[in-house]
Amino acid sequence: MIDVHQHLWPAEFVDRLRARRTPPYLDGWTLHTETEAPYEIDPAAHAVDKRVALERDAGTALAVVSLSSPLGIEQLDDASLLDAWHVGAAGLPRPFKAWASVSVVDPDVRGLETLLGKGFVGLQLPAQVLGTPAGWNAHGELLATVERLNKPVLVHPGAAVPVDESPGWWAPVVDYSSQLQAAWWAWHAYGGRRDFPRLRICFVAAAGLAPVHHERLTARGGRLGTIDPNLYVDTSSYGPQGIDAVARILGIDQVVHGTDRPYAGITDHRQGAAATAVIRHDNPHRLLHGAGQPSPERGVQ
Repeated sequence: MIDVHQHLWPAEFVDRLRARRTPPYLDGWTLHTETEAPYEIDPAAHAVDKRVALERDAGTALAVVSLSSPLGIEQLDDASLLDAWHVGAAGLPRPFKAWASVSVVDPDVRGLETLLGKGFVGLQLPAQVLGTPAGWNAHGELLATVERLNKPVLVHPGAAVPVDESPGWWAPVVDYSSQLQAAWWAWHAYGGRRDFPRLRICFVAAAGLAPVHHERLTARGGRLGTIDPNLYVDTSSYGPQGIDAVARILGIDQVVHGTDRPYAGITDHRQGAAATAVIRHDNPHRLLHGAGQPSPERGVQ
């Protein structure tokens, strides 16, 4: 089994967050951000030994962890946070690997290329900077670098817009989903395949269910076009209803297993044994490595 979307904060990253005095920062295990209410982190969720044991019990051959983009780190003038993330993530034991992240204010393209050459599986970008066609165009040099190196892109929600007196679920349910939907449609409006014909992209959380709106797109004069074999969505935070709806539009081959652990876990999507195997192994492998590449994870479901 391959999980393309988890979160695990290595000690170096935790230490750097605790050293800060402005958001984002940690006070003990209380997380403070610019846009959301203080959040109590469960220390066990980031205990590496416990997480390794959890994945071993689940039969996970590969779990790919990503920077928590809602913290807004990619838009800060603080390279030390990104450095701490990459140093710590690179040292995580099996079955963990990691997505690389870059500053979206002043992207270090050469640094990204170095990270991708040292075992990082691909590039994660925050959805809120990709929510318009111009947003995708602005990051063309990063996208071209990733495509040239035959690596994928993970689109993950970024920092939320603050809403007064909103409940704790507001940002994940409303804001994050809206970011993902905007990034999904912006990619299509931009015509990304024209400039990046081989780039593999995965939108977490089923792209906020954006593909389900294809009927409205058609009603308003748009066209989804043929199924794009290099465009994926992951299953995080959705169950059988959401994943079945998305799979009916995109096809089962474009759905990949991602849990968003520790914020969610493995869900039975009731797709049947064959489809579950495809979602949990074959499709994630194609996302990470491309079609036709041998699988080092084969045999573990």
